[in-house]
Amino acid sequence: MPVLTMLAGLGLAGAALSAQAQPSAPSAPVTAAAVPMPLLQPWSGPHGGVPPFDQVKVADFKPALEAGMVENLADIARIANDPAAPTFENTIAAMERSGRTLDRVETVYGIWGTSLNDAKFAAVQAEMAPKMAAFSDQITQNAALFKRIEAVYNSMTTSGLTPEQQRLTEVRYKAFVRAGAKLDAPAKARLSAINQQLAGLFNNFSQNVLADEADQTLVLKTEQDLSGLPTSLRDGAKAAADSRKVAAAGVITNTRSSVDPFLTYSDQRPLREKAWRMFTNRGDNGGAHDNNALITQILQLRAERAKLLGYKTHAHLRLDNTMAKTPEAAMELMEQVWKPAVARVHEEVADMLALAKKEGAPADFKIEPWDYNYYAEKVRKERYDLDQNEVKQYLQLDKMREGMFWMAGELFNFTFQPVTDVPVFHPDVRVWQVNDKTTGQQVGLWYFDPYARPGKKSGAWMNAYRRQERMDGQAVTTIVSNNSNFVKGKAGEPVLISWTDATTLFHEFGHALHGLSSNVTYGGLSGTSVVRDYVEFPSQVLENWLATPEVLNRFALHYQTGKPIPQVLVDRINKASTFNEGYATTEFLASALIDMKLHLAGDQKIDPDKFERETLAQLGMPSELVMRHRTPQFNHVFASDGYSAGYYSYLWSVVLAADAFSAFTEAGGAYDKQVGERLRQNVFRVGNTIDPAAGYRAFRGRDPKIDALMQQRGFPMTTAPAAAAPAAKMEAAPVDQGKTKVKMRNKRK
Repeated sequence: MPVLTMLAGLGLAGAALSAQAQPSAPSAPVTAAAVPMPLLQPWSGPHGGVPPFDQVKVADFKPALEAGMVENLADIARIANDPAAPTFENTIAAMERSGRTLDRVETVYGIWGTSLNDAKFAAVQAEMAPKMAAFSDQITQNAALFKRIEAVYNSMTTSGLTPEQQRLTEVRYKAFVRAGAKLDAPAKARLSAINQQLAGLFNNFSQNVLADEADQTLVLKTEQDLSGLPTSLRDGAKAAADSRKVAAAGVITNTRSSVDPFLTYSDQRPLREKAWRMFTNRGDNGGAHDNNALITQILQLRAERAKLLGYKTHAHLRLDNTMAKTPEAAMELMEQVWKPAVARVHEEVADMLALAKKEGAPADFKIEPWDYNYYAEKVRKERYDLDQNEVKQYLQLDKMREGMFWMAGELFNFTFQPVTDVPVFHPDVRVWQVNDKTTGQQVGLWYFDPYARPGKKSGAWMNAYRRQERMDGQAVTTIVSNNSNFVKGKAGEPVLISWTDATTLFHEFGHALHGLSSNVTYGGLSGTSVVRDYVEFPSQVLENWLATPEVLNRFALHYQTGKPIPQVLVDRINKASTFNEGYATTEFLASALIDMKLHLAGDQKIDPDKFERETLAQLGMPSELVMRHRTPQFNHVFASDGYSAGYYSYLWSVVLAADAFSAFTEAGGAYDKQVGERLRQNVFRVGNTIDPAAGYRAFRGRDPKIDALMQQRGFPMTTAPAAAAPAAKMEAAPVDQGKTKVKMRNKRK
């Protein structure tokens, strides 16, 4: 139901893919049937129907969205004005059935926004974002509709509803309340105005970051500029230069997947600094694409909206329906990890300085942020005899994908078969049919879009194009995708990826498996439609299977010899598993803490650069590194409401993941059948049909503890072992997994 997509930004409800939240819905009597365009038609073809990517025209998005909104409003009017007494079937279930046309249009619209964005599409986004916000408010502020929802909610425990129906009713009711359904008319009008203004600001923010990523590059003019770079990175830089028609030895594009390897290997310190500044200053360069003024406006509007809705701050609003429940609980967890992480950074810097001076650096040499990755890699080689370039030779992208498929067969009983009978939105995209290994029945489709290109947002993420459900006796299989930004090398040669890249690949595949495993009745509760600080848990825990011998021996094969990665190298990887965790944890937590503190500041007018600088100083942020996402480019937080006051959720989820994987190690190992079955049944298959805290306890037998995380990171326990999260009861509103973005431990989201 499209209105739930709009609510997802507030963490109020969810759908497969986020629409950029939304001027008024059109008043012209347009209907979907009256607009003959492929976007408005039910998906046809094999596999239960597939998106008509080969027939999409950017010019069709505006009329298709408008027609879909009108049709959806007509659906809602019929429900709200039904003369029959409100029941689950004629109200809650009817809402689930409504807006299917708009849902399909929004799905494709969202894909274009993240993967094929250009000037023409950006113009459509700028116009449609506030319109779609207003449309959403027309539904959540419909008094007659809410009255019916409330009636079903108040009688749900005595009207014979199934547990899943009660859950859906509760989620819908509380989502509407948090969206302002109980406000008076003036407050509703102001809330709608705020939502429309925010929608426009979100769109402007993301377009500014995208513009800086697309327009800015580091040109490597000579062979000397390539000094230190491995062959695969040289090839990628040359390919980037050729694709941009730049006469140079290479080009480093302004994305993490290009900049991070350059910072790790380049011997040219001035060029490292240029690359670092280019990437770190996205959205913070002054001029037309500067985001600082937008951030100030967004924060003020969020604070005003939170007060309208009866919350102290935006942070309190956002965490009301999460596992953490309160900003204080989230802050407590972050502060538990912050001090040992910073202490580890100081140790890492001391090691790097010692090595730099041994190599001839002057006595007053200082590790700068553009030096950290470079010298960390040198320390890794010296201390652990571990060269990431050596590891990469065994990590071919295609082989890692096959390893994920094999793992999914062992843990989830899935098989993956390539298909060519469906259209794709770009030639890079490939598609697999996913079947149950035992029955042979199709459970879904998996689309894979692995490579970076202009107009595609940076990072890695998962989308759900269609949600699994079985309403009205019809089994609808899901369609999911994984999207990455790997740099292509020479044509015909395998793409080699780092250990971090491979970990991220398994992480995002965990999101896909969460969607593919879903086995629920109502689409609004399926797959990844869970609370923000739980949705990353299934994906975080899946990372652990990359390092299992079963995967490495079969799929970590040398790209030239085909031989599996030698055990001696695996041992070195394991020995170095906690290396550089100070850096990885601190850069993440700095972003999470700034996010939370910005939104706990209430309605004070904030200068983002000053706030970031002063707050990091108060926290004791080491000068040798920066936040993983500086405020002016923090798309998770300012391109939508998605992760606002919620970036902490990656840490919350990784605590769950570390604790959960220890259940396997305590039993028969990573492929223990009984533990795996409990994980599938209580986490991956249930979607949002149960309280996530209850689901975790059913899997683990207790609440999560922080011990396993601290052990994985190599940090000392600073307090007595305690539950990582109070695992409080929550109204588990779904989230939009289309926005996913950055991972703990060097993930590239």
